[in-house]
Amino acid sequence: MPAIKKRKVAEEAPAAEEVDAGSAASEAGDDVPETTEQKKSFKDLGIMAELCTACEKMGYKAPTPIQTESIPAALEGRDIIGLAETGSGKTAAFALPILQTLMDKPQPFYGLIISPTRELAYQISLAFENLGSTIGVRTAVLVGGMDMVPQSIALGKKPHIIVATPGRLLDHLENTKGFSLRSLKYLCMDEADRLLDMDFGPILDKILKVLPRERRTFLFSATLSSKVESLQRASLSNPLRVSVSSSKYQTVSTLQQYYLLRPHKHKDVHLIYLLNEFIGQSCIIFMRTVHETQRLAYLLRALGFPAIPLHGQLSQSARLGALGKFRSRARDILVATDVAARGLDIPSVDVVLNYDLPTDSKTYIHRVGRTARAGKSGIAISFVSQYDIEIWQRIEAALGKTLPEYDAEKDEVMVLADRVSEAQRQAIAQMKDYDEKHGNKAGKKTFGKGKRGRDEMDKEEG
Repeated sequence: MPAIKKRKVAEEAPAAEEVDAGSAASEAGDDVPETTEQKKSFKDLGIMAELCTACEKMGYKAPTPIQTESIPAALEGRDIIGLAETGSGKTAAFALPILQTLMDKPQPFYGLIISPTRELAYQISLAFENLGSTIGVRTAVLVGGMDMVPQSIALGKKPHIIVATPGRLLDHLENTKGFSLRSLKYLCMDEADRLLDMDFGPILDKILKVLPRERRTFLFSATLSSKVESLQRASLSNPLRVSVSSSKYQTVSTLQQYYLLRPHKHKDVHLIYLLNEFIGQSCIIFMRTVHETQRLAYLLRALGFPAIPLHGQLSQSARLGALGKFRSRARDILVATDVAARGLDIPSVDVVLNYDLPTDSKTYIHRVGRTARAGKSGIAISFVSQYDIEIWQRIEAALGKTLPEYDAEKDEVMVLADRVSEAQRQAIAQMKDYDEKHGNKAGKKTFGKGKRGRDEMDKEEG
């Protein structure tokens, strides 16, 4: 096995302290273009040959800016705070250093990755398995909504890497006999800002208390909020902060963004008009609530559209099945809550429709970022009703520009009104059956306490 190239880090310590104090928050990002030009391959970053081969098999032609900046420091044993948006290559940025150091001294329970959602946890696990395929890495996924017994059996096989959502991880730490992370060498918290937005803070505090102090810690986040900074102080030691985002609210130039100003009562009929406009293209429709997500899926199916829902009240197998069908294009339309807004790598999304506007600009950026990825073009259209004007103005202010209105002929749209009304009645009837089976049961569990409450929060939120 090739030796890892080592560079002296003693001279860099003062710079890390300055960055940690927040006095040079943007300097790492400003330095990225120069550094990116100097580092042209994963081998240049110090990655061993076996992992370079795995990168080639996965189609990674060259390191992204976040990988270029963070991997060398991580290989030197530094704690890392990585600030970069979804789709920037963050997973490989923390997976490659962990896998490389694992080869130096293989041991069970070597690395722990904490994810805010179950789908992202499975995606991270798959990335570790693919990158570590040439070195025989073993992984285990611990998420809510699944039977704990198979997960306990997987832990009994002593995996190298554990990928988990917070609630289910704490359940296993408290209840699975013989499971301990006292020998853990690496902890990575991915999408840390969302972990804390979803109120996992108290659970993370309990997890951190049982982890060894002598470990390396990576914290990756889209933004550095006050909550994330408090988590940083509690879990990282003299970290190097790497930021590659030039703007907090930035969208790619290949993304065409529009809004559609229409009365709330006419949203369904205008949605059907747009879907007919984009027939045959893959589309994600973002909703605010689980109930509306399910209702709209029934409505679209009644009108013959190949739509599939994705939300937190579905079983884990149903959620993974929905993603699989959408990725494979067996279904062209995904109707989703913000479970699908961040982290998930869904290639070839042509259109994003914000049926319900998000309440904050950051979520808007993540939603529309599902399309126009990897240099491809894409379209995002947001419905703005009489109740949403103030929210839309805040989003435009965050973007720093006024977006154009999408040109939809009202007369052509209202021709569809009768068909849509009939489909609405069918959807309402189906929702009555759905609510009887799921509504009351889900509502009671959401506010549970203790182990069961944690698991249900994990299930609903992630």
